[in-house]
Amino acid sequence: MPRDKYKIHEFAKDFGLKSKDIMELLAAYKEAERKHTTVLEENELDFLFDSITKQHQVASFDAYFAAGEAKKKEEAPAEEAAKPAEAQPATEGKPAAPAKPAAKSGAQKPAARKPAAEKPAAPAKPAAPAKPAKPAQPQQQPKKKEKNNKPLQARTKGEVKRVDTRSSNVDLEKYNEHYEEIAPANRMKDTAAQKQKIKQKSQQYRKQAGHRSTKRETEAERLKRIAAERAKKPLTIKVPDELTVGELASMLKMTAAEVIKKLFSLGVMATVNEVIDFDTAEIVATELGAKVEKQVVVTIEERIIDDSEDKEEDLIRRDPVVVVMGHVDHGKTSILDAIRNTAVTATEAGGITQHIGAYRVDCGGQQITFLDTPGHAAFTSMRARGAMATDIAVLVVAADDGIMPQTIEAINHAKAAKVQIIVAINKMDKEGANPERIKQQLTEYNLVPEEWGGDTICVPVSAKTGEGIDSLLESILLVAEMAELKANPNRAAKGVVIEARLDKGRGPVATLLVQNGTLHAGDIIVAGTAVGRIRVMVNEKGMRMKEAGPSIPVEVMGLAETPNAGDAFDAVSDERLARELVEQRKQKEKEDQFSAFQKVTLDNLFSSLKEGEMKELNIVVKADDQGSVEAVRQNLEKLSNDEVRVKVIHGGVGAINDSDVMLAGVSNAIIVGFNVRPDANAQATAERDGVEMRMYRVIYDCIEEIEAAMKGMLAPKFREVALGRIEVRTVMNLSSVGKIAGSYVLEGKVTRGSQIRVVRDGIVIAEDEIASLRRFKDDVKEVATGFECGIGLAKFNDIKEGDIFEAFVMEEYRD
Repeated sequence: MPRDKYKIHEFAKDFGLKSKDIMELLAAYKEAERKHTTVLEENELDFLFDSITKQHQVASFDAYFAAGEAKKKEEAPAEEAAKPAEAQPATEGKPAAPAKPAAKSGAQKPAARKPAAEKPAAPAKPAAPAKPAKPAQPQQQPKKKEKNNKPLQARTKGEVKRVDTRSSNVDLEKYNEHYEEIAPANRMKDTAAQKQKIKQKSQQYRKQAGHRSTKRETEAERLKRIAAERAKKPLTIKVPDELTVGELASMLKMTAAEVIKKLFSLGVMATVNEVIDFDTAEIVATELGAKVEKQVVVTIEERIIDDSEDKEEDLIRRDPVVVVMGHVDHGKTSILDAIRNTAVTATEAGGITQHIGAYRVDCGGQQITFLDTPGHAAFTSMRARGAMATDIAVLVVAADDGIMPQTIEAINHAKAAKVQIIVAINKMDKEGANPERIKQQLTEYNLVPEEWGGDTICVPVSAKTGEGIDSLLESILLVAEMAELKANPNRAAKGVVIEARLDKGRGPVATLLVQNGTLHAGDIIVAGTAVGRIRVMVNEKGMRMKEAGPSIPVEVMGLAETPNAGDAFDAVSDERLARELVEQRKQKEKEDQFSAFQKVTLDNLFSSLKEGEMKELNIVVKADDQGSVEAVRQNLEKLSNDEVRVKVIHGGVGAINDSDVMLAGVSNAIIVGFNVRPDANAQATAERDGVEMRMYRVIYDCIEEIEAAMKGMLAPKFREVALGRIEVRTVMNLSSVGKIAGSYVLEGKVTRGSQIRVVRDGIVIAEDEIASLRRFKDDVKEVATGFECGIGLAKFNDIKEGDIFEAFVMEEYRD
């Protein structure tokens, strides 16, 4: 009978079968996952009806019905014989009620209106009124039997009829059972008795309670009662790794004195607030008759960060990540330029790399990710980070210079990170280049070239002419292929923060390297103590990306604050728990900083008193990204000597603002800006409060100046004299001279011979000279405050609206 939403368990119930049997039949028809609540389709119903019919088919219908009639005839005499015997004791001493037969015969009329399927049972009906004596009693006997032995049938109180069909017997009695469950006949009788019982119990409880209150329970009785309760049901407790004796006593439902007494007997002297470990607690609790289970503490990190191992079948090949390391000015960035056909070095101050960069390069259809790390001594932590995040390290050594201090440091970083080293011997185009000498020096650090029977690949290259670049790339791909680098892209992303900075217009911006999984735009990520949802994700070319797989570096926006470079990041699913985790990490950092302060003891008392004579130089460091802040901080603090201790009281990312100046004023500190400028309010506040601010673009200048100042040897030199601030309001593109900045002088003046510093969002973009200064088509020597002018720069051409030009001149001075 096809109908809407006919489920397996309903079908099984209607046919008197089990749902499991029906599902087994359906499995033979079509393999699919089914439950007892699965809705049957029309073709499945047809199959089931056909199968069940075949299971119950008979050879001859005439023989089948004849067997049924014979069985009924055999049962009928037995029932007739049983009726007088049962009716006799039930009717003794009771007058026959004349209304009963009428009621019964009247009630049987609806029962007679049954479907046509019940007709084979109809001939058995006339046997009921066939008794001559006591006509009322035979009518009551079936009723009595029905009342005593069988549940009542709804509305009719007559005899239940059983009808045979072709497939199986249909039991109509089950429907009467349903009505009986809804409204049982004997429920109303017992209501009063139940109320009386409840009332008696409540009065009895009050009497017992009153008796208990009059007689106070003694301590011995209480302990005896607790022991009896404990003996009835053994106590099971969950114990953490560490807990106090008092907490253990509370779990065991005992006094602390009992637990301490047991500890004493086991040879452990402990007070109520003393912390004991799990093993001790387990022994004590077991001795005191309790079962102990170890409490498993699930941290927030375990709940939201997936640290499961990847299955081998889920792993696919990924691109290699290569870090380029070496001594300062040995040509690391120039080699990358030759590979990428770009000119990154020209944009770095002094031609020195001061930020870490991540790039993707296509080499014959195979992608390689390069990390460019700074080479000079100030950026040790950056090199260590770059080595830990990569698979292969390319060690750049100048053929005319040899192994230098930072080269040795790079070798140690690569060995510590257990990455394969490929040596690129650069500057082969120079005179005096001697690659054999470099190979000899490498053997002193356990790097034996392949030509000499070792396993270190040495490739002579020239970044200037492009010689050997192809061989270097082939060597990288060969090492990557041998390493069998694999990752699982079908999981939550994990990786490392390469760099982070604070952008005035975009907020915190972080460069991430995905190491496993796939990072999607809109994912929630936790990176150290920073959390946020990725709003925008771009690659190194500035193109927006929707997702980034393993070995792909991306720049993301949307974090609440700048993470520390080198922090691991994880993509998580629950933002609320992620914020809780970040708060926990921040709290832990504060506690670690607090515990780092050394307390005065007898051992260090003398040295602390001696330090009282030492002068402190407080410094506030601001830089354009987090890696530079760390580098400046570490190198400045290394300058401390016996007379002066350098202390960086604050380090931050972004332009110098009012709060930095106020902090420096209160702490008697100087402000060191690295690649950043103060805003107008901060400049005015610093001049008013007499706070010294020094700006640098090359880290060597910063370190040398402060070191010289500490030694009292600050030599006379040039100093910068600010002339004015100019705002770019429009940019005109002239075919003859290039871009001209339509500008407005905000304060001071601008002269034809002044130098210009281009500042965008508080970050120094470039320094240049004025090529042309005009007002209304006329060349002028200077323009004062409140006037508009057109300024053309000599070299820098990437001028944008909203840029600030700072006009200054350099003058020589002597103290």
